[in-house]
Amino acid sequence: MSEQGSSPRVLDHMDHDSARQSLLDVRHEVAKAVVGQDATVTGLLIALLSQGHVLLEGVPGVAKTLLVRALSAALNLDTKRVQFTPDLMPGDVTGSLVYDSHTSEFTFREGPVFTNILLADEINRTPPKTQASLLEAMEERQVSVDGVSRPLPAPFLVAATQNPVEYEGTYPLPEAQLDRFLLKLTMPLPGRQDEMEVIRRHAAGFDPRDLTAAGVRAVAGPDELARARQAVASVAVDPEIIAYIVDLVRATRAAPSFLLGVSPRGATALLNTSRSWAWLSGRGFVTPDDVKALALPCLRHRVALQPEAQMDGVRVDDVLGSILASVPVPR
Repeated sequence: MSEQGSSPRVLDHMDHDSARQSLLDVRHEVAKAVVGQDATVTGLLIALLSQGHVLLEGVPGVAKTLLVRALSAALNLDTKRVQFTPDLMPGDVTGSLVYDSHTSEFTFREGPVFTNILLADEINRTPPKTQASLLEAMEERQVSVDGVSRPLPAPFLVAATQNPVEYEGTYPLPEAQLDRFLLKLTMPLPGRQDEMEVIRRHAAGFDPRDLTAAGVRAVAGPDELARARQAVASVAVDPEIIAYIVDLVRATRAAPSFLLGVSPRGATALLNTSRSWAWLSGRGFVTPDDVKALALPCLRHRVALQPEAQMDGVRVDDVLGSILASVPVPR
């Protein structure tokens, strides 16, 4: 009788291990197309597990679009790309009502937001009205047109990109919208060896438009993501870890270099992403190192520097690094 009672728990544990391995295999598949961006891929997986969205920052040419396409292929998810431009309208993203002359009625035509992973390319190049059209989709996972709410597919993730060095003709995202992104991931230029590997692959005939030829295959899917999210929800969080997260967040509000500190939503985001990272690492509990690992990508876009600090060339990551070094770590 006791053996029968324990078998469902064993099965759940095996299912969770299988889901974890499938998601870890995704990184290997993406690496067949994108070189040297394992940290970014891991960040996107954490966002999917935490049901959040990601802001990708990097100069042109570091394979942001290719990375999202490869990730979607490895997870067997649908993906669409929208190039954000100054003349883009909200309906171009969410969809709109279209008059059908045959039926003499208006029908809803879905926009590109109706997908699993939406690549919002150069989101800071479109006016605030169109940027705001993503807010309901990101927060509520639905689109409302003409008083009718239409649910988005599950899973749903917005991966928005912006260029960190080009500001002319751009519309910086307001703090309220930045706070909607779970993580801000920076995609650096590749190191010398990684860049040589990129060039070698292209010399051998690599075509970024043909992921199948590159060998990228689906190793996970929505079912594995659903099981993984269930497992992440069971990851234990000690009260001392909660206190540590709160102390970190409160320290950002007291930092002299910051005009704006992290809100309670940011603390919740740090908790959720730390749990996801702990589970991906094979643990059923969160450690201070998990919190430290996610602190920068989770908090860097939720703070604002004082004008004087900006003029002095102070970097947000440096201030956050100082806070991480000064706040006592639970033992």
